[in-house]
Amino acid sequence: MKLVADLHTHTIASTHAYATVTEMTEEAGKLGLFALAITDHARTMPGAPGPFYFESLSILPEYFKGVRLLAGIEANICDYDGNLDVEQRLQNSLDWIVASMHMPTLKGKPSVEKCTNAYLKLAENPNVNVIGHSGSEYFKYDYDTVIPKFAKEGKLIEINDSAFRYQKDCLENCVNIAKLCKKYGARICVDTDSHFTHTLGRAYKTLEILRDIDFPEKLIVNTNVDNLKSYFDEKNISY
Repeated sequence: MKLVADLHTHTIASTHAYATVTEMTEEAGKLGLFALAITDHARTMPGAPGPFYFESLSILPEYFKGVRLLAGIEANICDYDGNLDVEQRLQNSLDWIVASMHMPTLKGKPSVEKCTNAYLKLAENPNVNVIGHSGSEYFKYDYDTVIPKFAKEGKLIEINDSAFRYQKDCLENCVNIAKLCKKYGARICVDTDSHFTHTLGRAYKTLEILRDIDFPEKLIVNTNVDNLKSYFDEKNISY
């Protein structure tokens, strides 16, 4: 297995990332990726671009360097009712939304119960495509309750390769999440959360883990172009 799309990436618009849209897209083209989602951080993350940046993403061509560019955002789950720091009008205008919990942007001490409630509410948001890097121990939730809900609502549960590079204590949780996705038939995407070109499209550890647990490729939307196009058709995303 290998990635045909990287659906969670950052550019210099997120000021702790270090490559331009052009550089990221050129790298995606070199790797033979079919699609690339540009998902810079939403406004409550320190150093994030403002709403006008995301409103202007329509300037980008649909295809660049032979790669389908998805104009997206990594939205912050900003409370335990599953609300996002992205206005509804902007949510409606974007191709791709990754929704994630981050320490700097989610106020109040988390608990399994609070995080479970947040994810159950978030699952009902039709604009959200991907549940970002949810293997954090700090934001742990009731996987057996939430993952079937994600599956029912058509959310893609991300297995984020950066967790294995920078947050190695997430490994056990990510493996458990993947096993439960397999059990409940929940679709996943494998992403790099790349903040520079050297990690883009290179989710080696995640793919190794999925092979080890015999995860069915039909449930991975971005290791097979047909699977990805089928998801795009489902969400009315052009290609």
